[in-house]
Amino acid sequence: QGFGTGKINLGELEVVKITEFERVWSCSLLRGKAEGVTFYKPVGIPDGFFCLGYYCQPNDQPLRGYVLAARERVASSTEVYCYYDSDTDFPALRKPVNYSLIWSTDCGSGCGFFWLPNPPLGYKAMGILVTDTPDEPDVEEVRCVREDLTETCEIMDTILATDVNTFQVWTTRPCKRGMFCKGVSVGTFFCCTYFISENQELEIACLKNLDPSLHAMPNLDQIHALIKHYGATVFFHPKEDCMPSSVQWFFKNGALLYKDGKVNGEPIDYLGSNLPSGGTNDGAFWIDLPRDDNARKNVRNGNLESAELYVHVKPALGGTFTDIVMWIFCPFNGPANLKIGLMNIQMNKIGQHVGDWEHFTLRISNFTGELWQVYFSQHSGGEWVDAFNLEFIEGNKPIVYSSKHGHASFPHPGIYLQGSDKLGIGIRNDTARSNCFVDSSTRYQIVAAEYLGGVVTEPCWLQYMREWGPTIVYDSRSELDKIISLLPLFVRFSVENIFDLFPTELYGEEGPTGPKEKDNWVGDERS
Repeated sequence: QGFGTGKINLGELEVVKITEFERVWSCSLLRGKAEGVTFYKPVGIPDGFFCLGYYCQPNDQPLRGYVLAARERVASSTEVYCYYDSDTDFPALRKPVNYSLIWSTDCGSGCGFFWLPNPPLGYKAMGILVTDTPDEPDVEEVRCVREDLTETCEIMDTILATDVNTFQVWTTRPCKRGMFCKGVSVGTFFCCTYFISENQELEIACLKNLDPSLHAMPNLDQIHALIKHYGATVFFHPKEDCMPSSVQWFFKNGALLYKDGKVNGEPIDYLGSNLPSGGTNDGAFWIDLPRDDNARKNVRNGNLESAELYVHVKPALGGTFTDIVMWIFCPFNGPANLKIGLMNIQMNKIGQHVGDWEHFTLRISNFTGELWQVYFSQHSGGEWVDAFNLEFIEGNKPIVYSSKHGHASFPHPGIYLQGSDKLGIGIRNDTARSNCFVDSSTRYQIVAAEYLGGVVTEPCWLQYMREWGPTIVYDSRSELDKIISLLPLFVRFSVENIFDLFPTELYGEEGPTGPKEKDNWVGDERS
């Protein structure tokens, strides 16, 4: 079908992903790095398609990027998203009027000249061109896109920052991103010699997907094939004592539903059918561990044998990528381990809470079916990691390391500090490989894929929008006072300063909400 065919229909435009490049110019003026960057012209563009802009990347990583090339489609009579007939004076693609020179330099490896296409009225440029001579590029080299087929984009990662006229180069992405957003990343870069804020509208744009069918998204069989092929193995720390479990095991082993104003909780049905459905997190309900001490300890420890990943599949970047979001549930989040300089202090209660939902996300290219990136959720944020920087097990299955007690996800084993790296103060996130792991390529359940219509039946517990644990307020001052008393006099901080340095979740925990209440259920990942 439309998934993995190499071309994607965006409405009036059809686009292909170009991954073959010809080097144009390199520069090593990157602040603090000697590797430098290289600018590339896309080559091997199929007949009838047109270049939209050039590509750039740092030299210290494999050449694995892409840019999109586009051509106009012939509209059928049923395609209501086509606003103009291609035979009119407003075709989807037009040549630029001319170019403006943004910047030029000779950094010892040849001259580089950066050109911004000047689009006709009602059109937008999609990218920058680079030449190694001062001659202005031919207007046939690139195409601009009619404005109603574009969306605004913003700068993302800095690729090049020089001390010459404050010239900088960034990757770009659509300003609006998420399951229902239409912005499509072109893969081009933006550069300028003036200050620009992260949310400032740029002189180039991204594309917009106006095809409501999202035909390039995978069907249910293809989703299962992707998970079987790319499903990550999640390793837990050798000393982890707060293991994951299935939601059903959690309910079956004594989890209780509490209602505001009532002292006693009620047992939760195995499927969660008696949980309140829908609404918002209004504080009227919450879940807690069983009251019996033995049962409470049993549930708190989790049950690795029953654990599985709960999968939400959704469009990303206008349906040109598929996000396979894998949620894992832990009945309990253990206490934090604090690092202060060379000292490591295991807290008694700070950081604990009932019901811990964590996730990681596989981002798949809908052009090729290739694993492009993995997102590692880490408490209140996270990071995207390119596929070439991942660890793999059994072929193309990446490894995810879950941190001890906190269950944050990381791409490699080691110690990650959440707090102030400069001062060496914060929460330790310890990760390591062990015999405790979950293979998500076999132990998973698809719980939602809205774009497929009613193909996937969502479980009852997924509609529970309240908290999966009670609100806890810690006596952080007494524990932190003990820490301060252990510090040498010349490095002691006031209690107020220590509070400023540590993450906010140390001081109190509201019970976490379920996956559907998280920002990334509909929106893009935080990065």
